[in-house]
Amino acid sequence: MKIKDLIDEGNKVLHKDQTKLVLGTILNLNPLELNFHLEDIVTANLENKFKRCLENIKNGKPIQYALNNVNFYGLDFYVDERVLIPRFETEELVYNTSNYIRKYFDKNAKVLDLCCGSGSIGLTLKHLNNNLEVVLSDLSPYALEVCDINRNNLKLDVKIVESDLFFNIDSKFDIIISNPPYIASSDIVDEVVKNNEPHMALYGGEDGLEFYERIILQCEKYLNDKYLIAFEIGESQKDKVLALINKYLKNIKVITKSDMAGRDRMVFIFKNIDISE
Repeated sequence: MKIKDLIDEGNKVLHKDQTKLVLGTILNLNPLELNFHLEDIVTANLENKFKRCLENIKNGKPIQYALNNVNFYGLDFYVDERVLIPRFETEELVYNTSNYIRKYFDKNAKVLDLCCGSGSIGLTLKHLNNNLEVVLSDLSPYALEVCDINRNNLKLDVKIVESDLFFNIDSKFDIIISNPPYIASSDIVDEVVKNNEPHMALYGGEDGLEFYERIILQCEKYLNDKYLIAFEIGESQKDKVLALINKYLKNIKVITKSDMAGRDRMVFIFKNIDISE
């Protein structure tokens, strides 16, 4: 079939922009480039791959899982049902954290990415500053298999550790960054997310705060005297997370940031750093 024929077929299932995203990813063309190749014949293998993707999406699978691909911070990450799909809000966490690292830390600072999942956070920070010493940790061995795929695909020198938070962590860091499970067990979750993404990576206990409390309670044993902790949080959790921080951590400064939609989604904790913003 020609590219134009596959686009027509895809438009019966997807929005036209999604059709071009899916087909472009499979053919390694961006959506604009497809317009210049409409008469090109697609190999049977790639045609079948596109049709399988359409069928999977039609049956409720997220596009990213159907493609085994998501673009995060300009990098292509492999994803499947073993890990959460990285979101745009997490790109903002990486952006702000990277700026803080560049401003307040040596270029070879040590970073721990807790609950790393696909590795999108820690691997992107390493990509942005190859001098960083990065450790990625997760409790799920299945998630770490995906993280390892991305480490190899991106050719980044990082360490991967299977650990229940700090249990198998044996060194100190300058920066801890985490997007932990933070959905409360009683929260209503979108059906597409609930039916496809790993529950271990979604739910953070009865109130969604379990992992924040565990991290905050233990973290200073694994941090140097001067440190930064960066969290992504649920949009209604700011006050409760701040209460946990004030309960367990002393002599610190805290900055919260909203995402592009104006929702409170990021918390940054600094110790022994003269913050100027």
